[in-house]
Amino acid sequence: MQTVDVLVVGAGLAGLHTARLLALRGLDVIVVDRRRSLTAGIRTTGIFVRRTLDDFDLPDELLGPGIRDVLLYPPSRRSPIRLTSDRDEYRVADMAAVYGHAREAAESAGARVLLGVRYAGVSAGPGRYGGVPVSLVRFAGAEPVAARFVVGADGARSRVARDLGLDVNRRFLVGAELAHPIAPGPDVPMFHCVLDPRIAPGYLGWVVDDGRHAHVGVAGHPGATLPGVRRLLDAFAADAPGRPAPAGPVERRGGPIPVGGVLRRLACPAGLLVGDAAGAVSPLTAGGLDPCLRLSELAAAVTAGYLRTGDESVLNRYDGGALRSRFRGRLLLRRAFAGIRSPAVAETAVAALRGRAGRAAAARILFGDGSFPDVPRLADPTRSA
Repeated sequence: MQTVDVLVVGAGLAGLHTARLLALRGLDVIVVDRRRSLTAGIRTTGIFVRRTLDDFDLPDELLGPGIRDVLLYPPSRRSPIRLTSDRDEYRVADMAAVYGHAREAAESAGARVLLGVRYAGVSAGPGRYGGVPVSLVRFAGAEPVAARFVVGADGARSRVARDLGLDVNRRFLVGAELAHPIAPGPDVPMFHCVLDPRIAPGYLGWVVDDGRHAHVGVAGHPGATLPGVRRLLDAFAADAPGRPAPAGPVERRGGPIPVGGVLRRLACPAGLLVGDAAGAVSPLTAGGLDPCLRLSELAAAVTAGYLRTGDESVLNRYDGGALRSRFRGRLLLRRAFAGIRSPAVAETAVAALRGRAGRAAAARILFGDGSFPDVPRLADPTRSA
């Protein structure tokens, strides 16, 4: 039976980034994903915020033009509030290309990425290896693997989390989106946000137009999207403000978005969670790309330290409870956002943002650096120079 240091389940951005960092530390890493192609089943719009672009090395050619302007609409769609930054705040990535780049980077570092392999479960393995217990990881239609550590990067409804006895996400939005190329034009790139509980209960409808592609989407609480999120999306897309006409194939995306904040129990001696599986999504904005990269760096450092020393206390550094303490304000705002249940209340909420104080608060949320708390950087003291 094949034995590896780390088995990563899920080849999304969090899984591939974690795998790369672990492989760079000299660990034997395998990544598995049930998809046969990383271009299939894309669930994210691919919006990278300025903070991510400043702190992480993302190839410029994979990113669309910068977006500085946001229009915030009430349900009536009348008199939207325009907010403009003096810097590029958002860039929308070609996520298929981003995943391809992340896979290439992980493989160049020494990780192996196996697609078309469906995770089927994990259980205690035969004894210990290198001072840590070995787990037996099973797959559908493939030989099992003995792994010293398992990283769950398998999405918002993580099966790895359940199998390891770790916390699971319980609060979600469900989203759906249309993405398509558009004809070049003279318009300024724009992010249109519609606060309307009829089409996006508990969240927003959006149109992102960066001059190359358009993304049109809605999201809301599962229990409130009674007609079905795809039907709400089609109704919204029919007259969505600022939506340019498609100039090519229209792609549908969608899936659950965890918005309960980082989970408390993220690690155990058999493994840990990253990305959506860990709840690493901003509770307020529902953005997950910046959090997944930040939390993955801490996860890789903790994993490497634990596997090199066998000291379980190292895992205490990957503490979701400590991170949650920085989420209190965002979670309160999420509850307030979810409480907007009628168009009249939404109109009033947007009207309250028209004044100087309201615009400043909206700008802090949309353009600020605090959508996700800083994740402590943990140097790996066992890593050789």
